[in-house]
Amino acid sequence: MSVSRHRAASHPRLGLVLCAGLLAAAGALAQVERTGDYLAKMDTDGDGRVSQAEYVAWMGYAFERMDRDGDGVLSAEEQPGGKGRPIGLDAHRQRLAERFKRQDANGDGWLDARELAAPPL
Repeated sequence: MSVSRHRAASHPRLGLVLCAGLLAAAGALAQVERTGDYLAKMDTDGDGRVSQAEYVAWMGYAFERMDRDGDGVLSAEEQPGGKGRPIGLDAHRQRLAERFKRQDANGDGWLDARELAAPPL
């Protein structure tokens, strides 16, 4: 088991926050039906690929929505179920960056439509 997977397994609340982020991003994409459309939404500079910064910004949307007091920390009350350890924005972004690296199957530092469509390893 990788270190990041071990951390997620030993901290199930972190997994819930990441899942909440993915669901919120998916909700924002309710009208997106093709992977190419998904890529176009995330690809803010229009170069046909998604950088780590673009990925983290897009996927971090849920954290920002859940952080009702805007302090950069999801308190227990702000998390699904209303309990759990506080989770900081920097830690959340780091986990998203790790997920990006796992999803970048060819290791080129970018996600194309094929990599976006595939679940991260």
